[in-house]
Amino acid sequence: MAHIDYYFATFSPNVYLAGTRMEAVAAKHGASVTYKPLDLMGLFAATGGVPPGQRHESRQEYRLQEMRRQAAKVDLPINLQPMFFPTNPAPSSYALIAAQKAGGGNLGALTFALARACWAEERNIAEDDVIRAALEGAGFDGDLVNSGLLSGAEVYARNLEEAITAGAFGAPFYIVDGSERFWGQDRIDDLDTYLSSLT
Repeated sequence: MAHIDYYFATFSPNVYLAGTRMEAVAAKHGASVTYKPLDLMGLFAATGGVPPGQRHESRQEYRLQEMRRQAAKVDLPINLQPMFFPTNPAPSSYALIAAQKAGGGNLGALTFALARACWAEERNIAEDDVIRAALEGAGFDGDLVNSGLLSGAEVYARNLEEAITAGAFGAPFYIVDGSERFWGQDRIDDLDTYLSSLT
């Protein structure tokens, strides 16, 4: 059975645009998934990337156009300039790490809910009440928002190190069985094709 390491940031617009399509592909092929939220700005800094706000104006403009087009393609509403972006992704990431450890809910739904809160609902995913609502909506205990903060911080930092070592440099980033890499929500069909080739 294939395994997918999923490296991402909870406030990434492309994680939002991915929706739960990767999870559907994984389920189709019986692949397991480990969710690895990380510090995306740290990943950019370590791998030669540039944060959106520091890119040349033409790149910034193109990014917004592409986000609008991709949102239309996957039929998701999007606010191209959300009120709470950028925000601190660490609290939502720690909660997601705690949820993965606790089990009992839907991690794909949780990841999508957090990203949707930022990009479609004008909510700040650094706030406990927003994270709690996402947890509960995905079938997890809302109190996980305050659970395992120290261990969450340790895993969050380790995820960044692992991502760099594994060859990830953006989000979402899917790595199958430690070697086959797919970058971007627009590569989920390619992930599906690759997993099909393994069976």
